[in-house]
Amino acid sequence: MNKNKKFLLLTVLAVFSLVLAACGFGGDSSEKSKDDGKDSGSSGTASKDLNLVVASEPPSLHPQLATDSTSSAVLINIFEGLTRTDKEGKSTPAMAEKWDVSEDGLTYTFHLRDAKWTNGDPVVAGDFEYAWKWALNPENLSEYASVFYPIKGAEAYNLGEGAVDDVAIKAEDDKTLVVTLANPTAYFLELTAFKTYAPVNQKVVEGNDEWYTDAGENYVTNGPFVLDTWKHSDSIVLKKNTDYWDAANVDLETVNIGMVENEATAVTMFKNGEIDYLGSPYQTVALDAIDGFKTDGSLQIEDYAAIYWYKFNTKDKITGNANIRKALTLAIDRQSLIDNVTKGEQKPALGMVPSAISGFEEDRGYYKDNDIEGAKAALEAGMKELGISDPKEISINLSFNTSEGHAAIAQFIQEGWSKNLGISVNLDNSEWQVYLEKLNQLDYQVGRMGWIADYNDAYTFLEMYDTAANGNNDTGWENSQYKDLLKQSISEIDTAKRSEILKQAEAIAMTEFPVGPIYYYTNLYVKDDKVQNMSPDRIGIIQLKDVKITE
Repeated sequence: MNKNKKFLLLTVLAVFSLVLAACGFGGDSSEKSKDDGKDSGSSGTASKDLNLVVASEPPSLHPQLATDSTSSAVLINIFEGLTRTDKEGKSTPAMAEKWDVSEDGLTYTFHLRDAKWTNGDPVVAGDFEYAWKWALNPENLSEYASVFYPIKGAEAYNLGEGAVDDVAIKAEDDKTLVVTLANPTAYFLELTAFKTYAPVNQKVVEGNDEWYTDAGENYVTNGPFVLDTWKHSDSIVLKKNTDYWDAANVDLETVNIGMVENEATAVTMFKNGEIDYLGSPYQTVALDAIDGFKTDGSLQIEDYAAIYWYKFNTKDKITGNANIRKALTLAIDRQSLIDNVTKGEQKPALGMVPSAISGFEEDRGYYKDNDIEGAKAALEAGMKELGISDPKEISINLSFNTSEGHAAIAQFIQEGWSKNLGISVNLDNSEWQVYLEKLNQLDYQVGRMGWIADYNDAYTFLEMYDTAANGNNDTGWENSQYKDLLKQSISEIDTAKRSEILKQAEAIAMTEFPVGPIYYYTNLYVKDDKVQNMSPDRIGIIQLKDVKITE
């Protein structure tokens, strides 16, 4: 789902002071112990405020434009789609009070509950139709438009080959949304919980291209929290939405979100009681703090349907060679990286789909971890194809967004590639948004990226490489057979047969290596004991509406 967060290295003191001031953590409150939990204005009453930090400014708080985990962590709590997913990944009613599905599995009729936007307008079916078709409009450049492709006519419209009137999304009246699919899609209800499927208030946003860039009267939402303030590159404050349809079951009153780019600073803040939770999908636990949190028993580790991989620019002279890409992929000692650098009990990634995804739990056997002999053979074959006689003639730029963790991983892999393959490896780090632009423009050779499942299905990891034009591809790679297999998987109803089709597609990619998988994530986090019901699900989502604060 999500392009991971940026991490800019600033001095600990400067950032620490900035965030304390920005989030209201300063003054008397900054001297409270972690276990105080008292609201200074009401004796004996537990505070209903939650203090968090993220690593960066959210790149976009537009549901149809956001692609990263930082933005998603905010959006999922201020907007609400037709459904939400519970901890087991099952769809539960949200804006849709109920729905009907036709016998052939193609037509979904959603019946909306009584709900309001934060400006008092009713949430209507037309808001969903407008938002979804806006995302599909090719002029709007929504990178996640492809998540609507299960809907009849959606792909053709998005690719400029069909008309918007042919997209089978129709608001029959204010309370009824009818959606017809091109093929039965087992995970469609999970898709309707995804942020890109959220509605927007058509009356407010239509014709206003800046509506989502700041908090204020134009930033109208329908979720359990409202965007109260947004100090760019500084802090965000969410307040409970008292008009939310399920407000009675929302415990938190305020969520203070500071922006702390330095992981060590975030750890210090947690230890000092300045923040109540540290970990995915917010700022990560610093690598050098993991052992300490393990020792004191506070570190929580859970399975995570997410992957850390290196993307390859297949249009580059060197990394455009499949054997060179294979050599670089095979020459990574993943288990040693996990044991000595990441230390989060991750699993070596020997394929593109994490083992936390249903039907993909086993090792598919595409290659071996740390296969140096295989890597050398592939390197030799690639050099011959490129007319290169000496590995020293090969220079690789390894790019990543600025972060202590990404830098440590890159340094480990740089050393291994240089030692085992004899090539030159240069490290290149950039601030997050600059880095994303490099990938989007294919202005790189090898670049890191994390990818989190949008739903519990292998398709979410494979679909982005269906064409080079896919907004999340960033490699220039495409393969017609791979694309055909993905299309077959969409129409296959039998679960076992569908999994096999997707594995065939994965096998093609793991022959040509547009990406080099490194490890399957785990979710690492620590939290204050007073914070209850707060842990990420398998796709990394935390529903703040469920979080409780106790004495």
